[in-house]
Amino acid sequence: MSSYASLLKTPGVARIISAQLTARFPFGMLSLAFLLHIEHIHNSYAAAGLVLAATSIGQAVAGPLTSRWMGRWAMRPVLVLTTAVCAAAVGTIALVEMPVPLYMVVGLIAGLSMPPVQPAVRTIYPKMVNSRQLTPLFSLDASAQEIIWVLGPVMTVFVAIQVNTQTAILVAMAFMIGGGLWFISSPEVSRVRIPRSRRKIGVVLGRPAVLLATVTGFLLIGACAAVEAGVVATFGHGGSESGIVLAIFAIGSLIGGLALGHVPIGPWALARRMLGVAIGMSLAIASQDFWWLAAMLLIAGIGIAPALAVMFAIVSASVKFSETAEAYGWVGTGQLIGAAMGSAIAGFMIDSSGAAGAFVVAAGFAIVGFIVPTVFRRWHPDLRGRDASPIPDTEPISTILPG
Repeated sequence: MSSYASLLKTPGVARIISAQLTARFPFGMLSLAFLLHIEHIHNSYAAAGLVLAATSIGQAVAGPLTSRWMGRWAMRPVLVLTTAVCAAAVGTIALVEMPVPLYMVVGLIAGLSMPPVQPAVRTIYPKMVNSRQLTPLFSLDASAQEIIWVLGPVMTVFVAIQVNTQTAILVAMAFMIGGGLWFISSPEVSRVRIPRSRRKIGVVLGRPAVLLATVTGFLLIGACAAVEAGVVATFGHGGSESGIVLAIFAIGSLIGGLALGHVPIGPWALARRMLGVAIGMSLAIASQDFWWLAAMLLIAGIGIAPALAVMFAIVSASVKFSETAEAYGWVGTGQLIGAAMGSAIAGFMIDSSGAAGAFVVAAGFAIVGFIVPTVFRRWHPDLRGRDASPIPDTEPISTILPG
């Protein structure tokens, strides 16, 4: 814990972590908020799944693209533009009642304009701390990130129950605007310049570690999103049990992230962490009893933050600095698509076979999420004793030869 305290004393670290978490908090709210809102209006989880699928398509297209824009036009202009457009689209979904096809169009626009906060801050981190502090910083950030992916849905459920689903979406929009302005105004956003990438978009996915982190992140967050939908469907919109179970899920992840943050990252690191997630989610299928779900999701949660920390570290250590924003754009896109697709597929399963179907979906995502880093462990760099900082960019230097 002393190393985490030392990190937070580093100038700017506590502020930038807090600002980016606030700006990204809506990412953990919107999938579930859209699911609840569209289901409430059209009385169909399948209809809500279609809207989430459209949103995920937009995210798939935009993630790496807007990340590359930051290398061309700097971080602030891109973040301001995307935040404004995305907030307008999200507000439209909350305030305007429409048929499903129009919801899908607006959802697509919201996905296309998701602010690239994650790749921005992942690019900033190596410039704020020394190489020894970088891996612990990724671990601390991954632990804090559970506020987004798990506590975000808890707040969504609470607001939807106490007020309505429309307000739940508007609360997410408020976090997007307020947190976005806080992050954009941070001095590090203008101080750190991302070199313009000289390679074509998508080439960075040719780096095995980036592809491994992107695919595994998609599966991990997809499993979490399916769990969230299943918990809500199990206990209903009007019960506090769903919020409590999701909070326990979050506590497990926070415990795991802080406890395993200093464990050396070897080639089996990601597979081992995903195994714990898969076991917990698979056992959750057996019963939808409150205490059983709470215990199994606590077990599953312990592996989440450590797995995310490993993904961030292996990407950082495998790419050039000019490629970091796009690489994290792909990783973030994988996670956001996973959240949307996990909720969407779980929604269809809930409609067809009840709440238990969502936990089957979650277990399926998690099991594949364990198999992928196991089969492709050679793609996983061994960072034991290695620096996790990005590879420095090198350029030709013109020289004048003596005549």
